[in-house]
Amino acid sequence: MSARGRDPLSGRAAVAGIGATEFSKDSGRSELRLAVEAVRAALDDAGLTPGDVDGLVTFTMDTSPEITVAQACGMGDLSFFSRVHYGGGAACATVLQAALAVAAGVAEVVVCYRAFNERSGRRFGAGVQHREPSAEGAALGWALPFGLLTPASWVAMAAQRYLHGYGLTPEAFGHVAVVDRRYAASNPAAHFYGRPITLADHAASRWIVEPLRLLDCCQETDGGQALVVTSVERARDLPHPPAVVAAAAQGAGRGQEQMTSFYRDDLTGLPETGVVARRLWRTAGLGPGDIDVGILYDHFTPFVLMQLEEFGFCGRGEGADFVAEERLPLNTHGGQLGEAYLHGMNGIAEGVRQVRGTAVNQVPGASRVLVTAGTGVPTSGLVLTGDG
Repeated sequence: MSARGRDPLSGRAAVAGIGATEFSKDSGRSELRLAVEAVRAALDDAGLTPGDVDGLVTFTMDTSPEITVAQACGMGDLSFFSRVHYGGGAACATVLQAALAVAAGVAEVVVCYRAFNERSGRRFGAGVQHREPSAEGAALGWALPFGLLTPASWVAMAAQRYLHGYGLTPEAFGHVAVVDRRYAASNPAAHFYGRPITLADHAASRWIVEPLRLLDCCQETDGGQALVVTSVERARDLPHPPAVVAAAAQGAGRGQEQMTSFYRDDLTGLPETGVVARRLWRTAGLGPGDIDVGILYDHFTPFVLMQLEEFGFCGRGEGADFVAEERLPLNTHGGQLGEAYLHGMNGIAEGVRQVRGTAVNQVPGASRVLVTAGTGVPTSGLVLTGDG
């Protein structure tokens, strides 16, 4: 791990626009249509037009190529286009790459997008159905023959070890689900709007893969989300207060695999998140005590607890108590458990709303927001702040 100092990217770019489709279980339209709707909504929010865009960033797991989205949106020439690998781990890295392009002068207005029919079309929760020959496929070959076919089963291995290591029971995970669903219940955009849960509801939900219950697992969602990134100077002239990218980082840990890093010395933590945490704190010049809101990737509840511990909000094994005591507002949009599963892009949008002061569940005075991306895979993170 490099010991270098603060990254020069800090404070050079901002999120100036956010836009999304509705979140549903059956969109009734193509993923390209969802992408275009989200991108246009984000540009409208930023007070910009398709002709202002000269860069696009998305995920590798996306069926809508950058040039196709550009054409369908009515954009002109592109000087920058990029894709980030590793599923949900790519979310914050899309903003990182956009910010790098803006800071380097490669592009002036970059749109990050993610759109999929993850409920009515390809369902990630259905597990591995087919895998082309690849190094990643070979790694999965150590787990799949033994019945570890789904993301839930992969996470369950680490979750079980976490409980054993710290003398906890599966009820420890319930606090995350309850908090997320409480915020979702007051968010009209959330799938679980008006439907909070209790710890008893969590404990009564059926097993998926022990120690994970149904309410420990995120939704499967159709929808799209887009973000507009430009320079801080240009963002100041646009309709909304800039959400400044104070820090952005990617991270992969030693012995890293995609969701199946079972041969590490310790399964009770997330080393890739630790890499991101160290870089974010160093670049932003902040620490856990400076953060007003945490938007933590919550595809499965155990990994929220581990993220809190990797970022230093609490000690190892203390994540459940930290959440139960509500020491930090978490996932104020309802998270992927309560609002929608958009591979974390909707979480970035919530971070922007909190900085702007326009969130449905607004935290008073919020000006410093931590946003994280998918865990168990090479991942990424952001610290968003107000301007000045």
